[in-house]
Amino acid sequence: MLEGILLGLATAFTIKNLLMVIAGCLIGTLIGMLPGLGPMSIIAIMIPIAIKIGDPSAALILLAGVYYGAIFGGSTSSILINAPGVAGTVATSFDGYPMARKGQAGKALTIAAIASFSGGTIGAILLMGFAPALSSVALLFHSAEYFALMIVGLSAIAAFAGKGMVVKALLMTVMGLLMSTVGESALFNAPRFTMGISDLQSGFSFITLAMALFALPEALYLVLDPKRGKQSSTSNEIKNLRITKEEAIKIAPVIGRQSIQGFLIGVMPGAGATIASFLGYAVERNIAKGEEQDEFGKGSIKGLAAPEAANNAACTGSFVPLLTLGIPGSGTTAILLGALIALNVNPGPRLMIDNPDVFWAVIISMYIGNLVLIFLNLPMIPYIAKLLTIPRNYLIPFILFFTMIGAYIGQNNATELLILVGLGVFATLLRFANYPLAPLLIGFILGGMMEDNFARAVNLTDGIDFMYERPMTLVLLLIGLAMIAVPIYRRRWKKPSQD
Repeated sequence: MLEGILLGLATAFTIKNLLMVIAGCLIGTLIGMLPGLGPMSIIAIMIPIAIKIGDPSAALILLAGVYYGAIFGGSTSSILINAPGVAGTVATSFDGYPMARKGQAGKALTIAAIASFSGGTIGAILLMGFAPALSSVALLFHSAEYFALMIVGLSAIAAFAGKGMVVKALLMTVMGLLMSTVGESALFNAPRFTMGISDLQSGFSFITLAMALFALPEALYLVLDPKRGKQSSTSNEIKNLRITKEEAIKIAPVIGRQSIQGFLIGVMPGAGATIASFLGYAVERNIAKGEEQDEFGKGSIKGLAAPEAANNAACTGSFVPLLTLGIPGSGTTAILLGALIALNVNPGPRLMIDNPDVFWAVIISMYIGNLVLIFLNLPMIPYIAKLLTIPRNYLIPFILFFTMIGAYIGQNNATELLILVGLGVFATLLRFANYPLAPLLIGFILGGMMEDNFARAVNLTDGIDFMYERPMTLVLLLIGLAMIAVPIYRRRWKKPSQD
């Protein structure tokens, strides 16, 4: 390992590779800030450039920098305009945007940057020390375990429900699960619930749904409620860019826990930064007590730090199955796998032996990349936060423009705009009726993966015996049950004591 680290240092610290890190981080950050694009699109576009570079180490360092740079920068639009830049930053908007509404946009961006940097750095350390060992653990996960992991994710829905809103949260989750069944599944070619609309054959786009649930209702809400718009314009002073010592002490254990948890979730092929961020948020809300728990969803610094640390650590963790097993852990790493093969590098167990310079250079570049990202983003926070000082009559069209562009670019289909507007109006009505929208999106994200993995597990075992025959599946299902039961028990236990 020591020889590998020294080789990685020698490779990563060449002028060419340092420029690749900086370029990748800069491009990724800018793309992440724009709603709808995401790392998958830009990495796919940059593969021909990577192939022309020729050097596998430099090419992969560039593409990896774009990947974690996009996750790092995606929090900006989530915090400022409630329009998640990438899927992994949806949970960031739950508390980041309320902080911005309170005039704490600068502080929110600072916390997001620190949590992202810490999560990425801790993830890189874990990747360096435990990649070979964790690759064998990743092989233990099959369809049954992934189905159970999705159940754990759904059991966290209670964390996104405020007081007296559990039933509403469950209804929204069911609606999200139903929406995930639209279109063709991975196992069945027949279209479902498309109502004869060919554009729905591939189902609803995640980007369109995310924009419709968060960004568009915010713009419509401000139009329909001018009083709210006037209040927000007076509170958008750029202040409190620094976090206090007390706030740092509060978020430090959250960042530590969620960096480790996020990394471990990222190691599992198919899990990814999105699930890691949702689970990170849910875990921190469930273990919070008293007033701290009530702050979640209203501008909690813990609720902001948790998903940011988790998604960046998961992004790093996803390189474990990619580099050591040749198994892509997400759509983005699948594109990276294609780039590696195009560069005549075969990822897998022999990568550390056959191409140690590539393996270790990528890991070392992640340390450098996280430093580059923090130095790029922190000085820019006061200027980025000034976006909220734009008068509402200009900001609302700005939000609508990026929402429309994001939805259209995601599918390159004009029908997406009609779906966006329809779902956006529906989501606005739900918001006025005080229904939580986050459970709907979580149900949609997890629904498709849960259905596919359940079908595969049933086919392999000819029934549902896998639920109790496979120890890891049973443990995950019990964890999911505990995440549902503990909050219910806590509420019932509190009632008699209050009386």
